[in-house]
Amino acid sequence: GFTLAKAMLVLLSLTIQHCGIYAGDWDSYKDFAAVFDPIIQEYHGISADARHTSDMDVSKLVGNVNPDAPVLSTRIRVGRSIDGYGLSPGITQQQRKDVESLFKNASKKLEGKLAGTYYPLTGMVESVRQQLVDD
Repeated sequence: GFTLAKAMLVLLSLTIQHCGIYAGDWDSYKDFAAVFDPIIQEYHGISADARHTSDMDVSKLVGNVNPDAPVLSTRIRVGRSIDGYGLSPGITQQQRKDVESLFKNASKKLEGKLAGTYYPLTGMVESVRQQLVDD
């Protein structure tokens, strides 16, 4: 399993990191709460009894997109977990491939303004990569 030593690996090897400790999976937050909780509270400026609430109501989203400068391309960085998979420090290579497969299949179902082309970071033809950079 994921260990506290693995969570602190960046802290011990790269002193330039802001925080230096990373959860390997959801269980890390519970298993190492004595370490993680004070760090999270200080970093986010929250009290020990603070609770996270999610609101997935899309009608409440407000944006500031300038209509004179439309978005032509975007990149999605997946930095959160999918239930059953570890977070970045604790995920296996096979799990990374599985997550990519989940995303590829889900992205094919996007329609309208959300539709687009999925470009993997590995295996992309150089001319395509350069065109994406240029665009």
